[in-house]
Amino acid sequence: MFHRKMMQNVHPAPETNEDDLYSGYNDYNPMFDTEDLENDVAFQQAAKTSHGRRPPVTAKIPATSSPRPLATGFGSKATLTSSMGRPMTGTIQDGISRPMTAVQAAGYTKAAARGSSFDPLGQARGPASPLEKKTSDSLEEKMRQLEKKVNELVEESCVANSCGDLKLALEKAKEAGRQERELLRQREQIAPPESINLDLTYTVLLNLASQYVANEMYAEALTTYQVIVKNKMFSNGGILKVNMGNIYLKQRNYSKAIKFYRMALDQITSSHKQMRIKIMENIGVAFIKTGQYVDAISSFEEIMNISPNLKAGFNLILCYFAIGNGEQMKKAFKNLIEVPLEVDYEDKYISLNDDLHTNLLIEAIKNDSLSQIERERKSLAEEYIMTAAKLIAPAIETSFAVGYDWCVDAVKDSHYVELANDLEINKATTYLRQQNFNQALETLKMFEKKDSRVKSAAATNLSFLYYLGNELEQATNYADLAVNSDRYNPAALTNKGNTVFANGDCEKAAEFYKEALRNDSLCTEALYNLGLAYKKLNRIDEALDCFLKLHAILPNNAQVLYQLASIYQIMEDPNQAIEWLLQLISVVPTDPHVLSKLGNLYDTEGDKSQAFHYYCESYRYFPSNIEVIEWLGAYYIDTQFCEKAIEYFERAALILPTQVKWQLMVASCYRRSGNYQKALEKYKVIHRKFPENVECLRFLVRLCTDMGLKEVQEYITKLKKAEKIKRNQRAAH
Repeated sequence: MFHRKMMQNVHPAPETNEDDLYSGYNDYNPMFDTEDLENDVAFQQAAKTSHGRRPPVTAKIPATSSPRPLATGFGSKATLTSSMGRPMTGTIQDGISRPMTAVQAAGYTKAAARGSSFDPLGQARGPASPLEKKTSDSLEEKMRQLEKKVNELVEESCVANSCGDLKLALEKAKEAGRQERELLRQREQIAPPESINLDLTYTVLLNLASQYVANEMYAEALTTYQVIVKNKMFSNGGILKVNMGNIYLKQRNYSKAIKFYRMALDQITSSHKQMRIKIMENIGVAFIKTGQYVDAISSFEEIMNISPNLKAGFNLILCYFAIGNGEQMKKAFKNLIEVPLEVDYEDKYISLNDDLHTNLLIEAIKNDSLSQIERERKSLAEEYIMTAAKLIAPAIETSFAVGYDWCVDAVKDSHYVELANDLEINKATTYLRQQNFNQALETLKMFEKKDSRVKSAAATNLSFLYYLGNELEQATNYADLAVNSDRYNPAALTNKGNTVFANGDCEKAAEFYKEALRNDSLCTEALYNLGLAYKKLNRIDEALDCFLKLHAILPNNAQVLYQLASIYQIMEDPNQAIEWLLQLISVVPTDPHVLSKLGNLYDTEGDKSQAFHYYCESYRYFPSNIEVIEWLGAYYIDTQFCEKAIEYFERAALILPTQVKWQLMVASCYRRSGNYQKALEKYKVIHRKFPENVECLRFLVRLCTDMGLKEVQEYITKLKKAEKIKRNQRAAH
């Protein structure tokens, strides 16, 4: 039956020439015809049973349920062979059936046997249908997208915070919180509580609290932290009590800060050693803030026993200083200088030859990031030790000098041997602050035989001391010693320049200042003095350049702003001078000299109202400046307010009682205002003090004549006599 039906679909091939190259291309194995499989008993039996589902065994060739001969295109049962003589797949060779493969040869289809065109690539079927899009309408997919959005918002919040945009960071954190709550609500509807992403909730809440703190919204931050801490599902939430303690510390609520620090300390295991030490440091600081120095000492002592560090050691010294325990201060100071810094105290990288490549490599190593960290640690340690020594020196012994000597000896026995010299120089500086110049000089002179660096520093200070004492010869000697000891010391070069400047050689002084700047471009003293030297040499443009550079380094320095205004005034640019002086009074608003200078500039520009304002301000802060008093008196006379001018001229007469000018001005104001009687009395007082003053006698004669007084003849006689004396004096000169 099967064979008969298969043969119905076979079309005999036309007779062709045996030499036809394309013969046999439409021949195909009828086993590949699947149209009548439903009538194939053997196939249906295999499909209904597990026989057809068994995987093929490669060790042997399985037999079919009913062996059948393979039909050919010519109706024969012979085995089909390829043009190369290779048996075709699915055929029987030597009586043994070989299983068929699932690979179909390109172009060998049944349609080809029915006369369709040759299409091995299947191009006639047209383009493939588009891939089916993945549906995103499922709740699970929506939640995944929402969770992704929450993570993105948290990340954006952190980035905004790092960029300094705190407001945007907080808004993103709040939005992340809203989205996360929506995610929780949706997830609770379709999944059990165990499927909630606790890590995401923790992250969102922690970020929100951090952004509240950054925006100084401490109440909201504490509330958010409480939500995390009280939730038992967050296993590590207790550590955030440290953050809450930090907030209370910022709010100066020290008792609560200590409480939360201690609660956090209880929840952190001893394996987190550094974290525990930092919390104990915070507890100690909080105790210091509340004045509970004994409790603070307990915290810092524990730290120094477990893992000593510079900050805890220094704070311990402060606490002992606060309670006045000198012996414990000494012990704490020794502990401080013994704190291990974990750095190399010796210079390992010393060049032993002149090889350029080796020297460059050594220089690179000396300036790498690790070396910079080591230098920073050393610098910090030296700063703590210096500050501690200056603090405890007067308290640990009977006198400041003895206490300082003890500190110096203690430092000499430690890794900080070089710091002992700096402490000695600091001792001399302290003597200067105490105005004990002789002791300061003696201390500094001890360094004349030390190594060059220390000698240069000591000589620089000595030069400065003698310069302040106007002993230019000694100042010059020590300035030379400082420069010879260390030619690269900018302070020594600046002092040398000062001594040369004081001797009037501005050109040479400028050279020393420039050399100091070549050694240290940020030496502001040298740059300022160089500007003054150029100003003295009338090299105004170069002076202006120096002070503008200095203004870039020290933008609110009053002296620099004043010099800039002065230079623009010399350059006859009053508008620029006024601008710089306005900046100056924003820094020193009560400087009477600057205010009077502003008044003078506005007066020169013809702005009397602004000039009057600044002269009044200057007079208010310093009512003894004669120039200001004179201008204000003259201003009131010009504006016909002579009564108000009297107040200023009377003050001038009090300041300079030997000058008749101011008393005559007072009398003149009375006369101008029409108060002749007061004017007459004032002129009589002036005449008694200055009987030979011709101007006073002339006004007395005029007033007596106008008022019809009998004394007029007496004053006329005195006037003639005074004029005669004045003429004789002129003739003598």
